[in-house]
Amino acid sequence: MKEAVFVKRNEEKWKLIEKNLGKMDKLAVDELADLYTEVTSDLSFAQSHYPESRITEYLNNLAAKVHTGVYGKRKETARGFLSFWTETMPRTVWESRKALLVSLSVFVLSVLIGVLSELNDPTFSSQVLGPGYVEMTLENIAKGKPTDVYDSGKELDMFLGITINNVRVAFNCFMCGIFTFFGTGYFLLKNGVMLGSFQTFFFTHGVGIESMLAIWIHGTLEISSVVIAGGASIELGRGWLLPGTYSRKKSFVNSALRGVRLMISVTPLFVIAGFLEGFVTRHAEWPNVVRLFIILASLAFIIYYYVVLPVKVSGRKIDASMFKNLFSKIWRR
Repeated sequence: MKEAVFVKRNEEKWKLIEKNLGKMDKLAVDELADLYTEVTSDLSFAQSHYPESRITEYLNNLAAKVHTGVYGKRKETARGFLSFWTETMPRTVWESRKALLVSLSVFVLSVLIGVLSELNDPTFSSQVLGPGYVEMTLENIAKGKPTDVYDSGKELDMFLGITINNVRVAFNCFMCGIFTFFGTGYFLLKNGVMLGSFQTFFFTHGVGIESMLAIWIHGTLEISSVVIAGGASIELGRGWLLPGTYSRKKSFVNSALRGVRLMISVTPLFVIAGFLEGFVTRHAEWPNVVRLFIILASLAFIIYYYVVLPVKVSGRKIDASMFKNLFSKIWRR
């Protein structure tokens, strides 16, 4: 069936469903179920036949709204809470995939800049991290304790201080998206260059592996959260800057909602990362297998929740063509 025929046959039904969105709390459960079934059925058909079409994106958004209405009656229950994290949030990640990929690309490029800068200029880390911090780290390396900085304060104080600061900085980055992408770009560039320089600094002094086994205990979740926060900021700005077929106001509201949800998803990650940095990273004496397990478990969670599950919820399959199409679209824009 041609796309135009598909739209013509169903547009009146979709308009009716949109009208019912505002009074879903008054509909019976079976009526809500029928609405959800209709929309998801059409969405499944569109995903199969017109995967890159705007109508597919429209139906995806409509299905999400109906889904929210269906579960709105039970949002105070444990089931509704679980649904938010297992369905609504992964769907939001899928809808924001382009912004998240742009954020990841900028961050990775920034890390490479930091690595190359440190390799070409051994004093670069002092300029980025501060001479005092570098001197202290060199002293710790000489003592045979390269990551002793993480054992220099009280656990609870470190946990609270680091968590509050990380969440504050991430939300400041998010709000930058309202104005321009430059603030977001600076946030990603700064953190990426610092990470690249910091990690390269340890490798050039012969303690790279030890530093990674310590830093990435908390860094896996923390750095992932930084990238996601950057993607949320880009998504926020994209709504009013590139509204597409929607009105600028509606596009901004939709993108702002997606951005806020992404920020909600990373807040607990920042808390867990702060806990790990305050209470776990300091234990350099722990067996390497234990520390490596924490790092790999964190990485597995990030990959599953922010890559595999969103693709699964969207009804797609992960393959090379998906990433090829996504990169080509971003490049054309």
